[in-house]
Amino acid sequence: MSDYVQNKKAHFDYEFLEQYEAGVVLAGYEVKALRANKASLNGAYVVVRGGEAFLVNASISPFQVANTPKNYDPERARKLLLSKKQLAELELGSEKQGLTIVAIRWYNNKRKIKLGIALARGKKKADKRETIKTRDSKREIDRIMKSQ
Repeated sequence: MSDYVQNKKAHFDYEFLEQYEAGVVLAGYEVKALRANKASLNGAYVVVRGGEAFLVNASISPFQVANTPKNYDPERARKLLLSKKQLAELELGSEKQGLTIVAIRWYNNKRKIKLGIALARGKKKADKRETIKTRDSKREIDRIMKSQ
């Protein structure tokens, strides 16, 4: 399994409660663009409507501009392929508990392109400060251990 694109900001802004693997309905030129790392998950989230899940705000740039259809929208909503049980869990979490469904990463599983999503709770400012503090202290400890 190799990662194509990651949403690094999501790890800082959210606390992940549950993670899922979802298939995505893509066109061929979008698959090529993803494999060439021409995508972005910054600000991407999942919306559950009418028993279906859609990825919103994810951008996939055209692989070859000349061969891409003229009406191609890089930030269109893309349908996610999930089981009914997973859809029910996500819908319950996002509506009842007030959680967010965040896109984490694009990756391949064997020959299929998958999207990693997570049911997440937003971190407060104090939690973000604590994350920064632990990261800095870990970096300092590693620096000291390396110099010895």
